[in-house]
Amino acid sequence: MKRVLIITYYWPPSGGAGVQRWLKFVKYLRNYGWEPVVFTARNPEAPAMDYSLLKDVPEGLEVIRQPIWEPYTFYRKFVGLRKDDKISAGFLSENKKPGFSEKIAVFLRGNLFIPDARKFWIKPSVGFLTKYLREHPVNALVSTGPPHTTHLIALGIKKRLGVPWLADFRDPWTKIDFYDNLMLTPLADRRHHRLENAVLKAADSIVTVSWSWAVDFEGMGAPHTEVITNGFDPEDFPDTNSNKPATFLLTHIGSLNKDRNPEFLWRVLGEMVKTNATFRQLLKIRFIGKTDFRVFESLERNGLIGYTEKIDYVPHDEALKLSAGSAVLLLLINNTPNSSGIIPGKVFEYLATRRPILCIGPLAGDSAHIVMEAKAGPVVGFDDEAKLHNVLSELFSQYTNSEQPQNETSIDQYSRKVLTGNIAGLLDQISTSPATK
Repeated sequence: MKRVLIITYYWPPSGGAGVQRWLKFVKYLRNYGWEPVVFTARNPEAPAMDYSLLKDVPEGLEVIRQPIWEPYTFYRKFVGLRKDDKISAGFLSENKKPGFSEKIAVFLRGNLFIPDARKFWIKPSVGFLTKYLREHPVNALVSTGPPHTTHLIALGIKKRLGVPWLADFRDPWTKIDFYDNLMLTPLADRRHHRLENAVLKAADSIVTVSWSWAVDFEGMGAPHTEVITNGFDPEDFPDTNSNKPATFLLTHIGSLNKDRNPEFLWRVLGEMVKTNATFRQLLKIRFIGKTDFRVFESLERNGLIGYTEKIDYVPHDEALKLSAGSAVLLLLINNTPNSSGIIPGKVFEYLATRRPILCIGPLAGDSAHIVMEAKAGPVVGFDDEAKLHNVLSELFSQYTNSEQPQNETSIDQYSRKVLTGNIAGLLDQISTSPATK
């Protein structure tokens, strides 16, 4: 088999969305003639721990863990967090509005820790891996970010050893939705763009997860960007729960920050609770994962707190069971300038449950395209209250009449097995091409 070294910050038993993509690729790469070797952090700042994910790690996989120093101990002290408090990504605040000290911390993070707080991992990792690869050669190199520190580690190795390199962007770098919130000085902004440009030009293949973002990367100088979406693992869905839930249960799984908070959804639900006794009796709203405090303020304003259930992080397999037991799955897209390219990884697992999806986001966006193509549920644009009211009324009618649709549209193209074949094809291409950079 050919060998590929994968540089990733997130790896089991760390949980969260950042783990899934390359855990599943690694699980199936041997089927396509590639033996993966994983390089990751020994002591990462994990958003959660999920030991259930270890079952997907292939037997005999070589995992190299090297120590990392991150400034989060100082950050916690500075903003008044406890030692064991988890750090939320994407400007999500669960308990309070960010204070002045947190704003200062954001400024320092954006301007001093470039590209991110893992920057101190770059130099020692490049040194370690250069020595390792001279003794244990590989046919290709993969970096997956964020954190984009991983790409700079790969860039350093590329410059020293010339190993064919695939850079995988699970999220954008300078076009990520919260980039403007980092309070960057012009100097820091130029440095972010300069490093990003260096990665885009040096990598032999650029991969991202949505079509809109591929266009963005090519506009920034990437010669060609491949789209390989996230997906679902068929082995996680041996059967689909077709039982009708006891309540009209709307479920959102994953992080829900202020930019994803659909105020008009809560207004419409609040109005329906007031005017429809049956709806009032059966409605339930469930949040699984980190949820911004502003969401609950919105629910309170619209008289919905009593209909709400909040569950902290649960293991991935348990989250899938909770999805399958819902009446409607909420797919809420960030209301930000880059919203067209946002495809939350959960959408593909939502599809695999065959439960109705309610997507709120841009009608011409990539998420909307996937949901509509799969005939998986309605898509409503931001703030279209009239359409949303009609859509919810129809979904509730289907539920009360036991007409929960079990959509049979093929979604095989989003299988993790199929998608791994696409990744392997790119690795084959760059590892055999005589024109690697």
